[in-house]
Amino acid sequence: MDEFMQAALDEAKAGVAEGGIPIGSVLVHKGKIIGRGHNRRVQQGSVVLHGEMDALENAGRQPASVYRESVLYTTLSPCPMCSGAILLYGIPKVVIGENQTFQGDEALLTSRGVELDVRQEPGCIHLMETFIRERPDLWNEDIGE
Repeated sequence: MDEFMQAALDEAKAGVAEGGIPIGSVLVHKGKIIGRGHNRRVQQGSVVLHGEMDALENAGRQPASVYRESVLYTTLSPCPMCSGAILLYGIPKVVIGENQTFQGDEALLTSRGVELDVRQEPGCIHLMETFIRERPDLWNEDIGE
């Protein structure tokens, strides 16, 4: 596992340690993490703070050129909301830890020219499988079911 996916996985573990949903993300620009985050819906009572959204928020306001030169790493396939943010800001590449437990809007992303690198990282898969088994109610809430 590379350092950026490891950073995203560390964020996911922080989220579950806080009583939240274990999905983490980092935004990388020119080899440097400029934003990191994890799903904080439970912790903040938020409807939008998925891991990817939290990483974008924590990166702060950036020029459009920065997003167009960045890579988003996420432990889980991006949902429709997060995929929309990826498209809105023109992020050209997304590295996905796994899409076995949940497959988001990958078809939309690829149809719009976003490069996807799906890794099927065992650590990401194990974390989500455990969470879904132990907290199906919270997981279903997070994905809108």
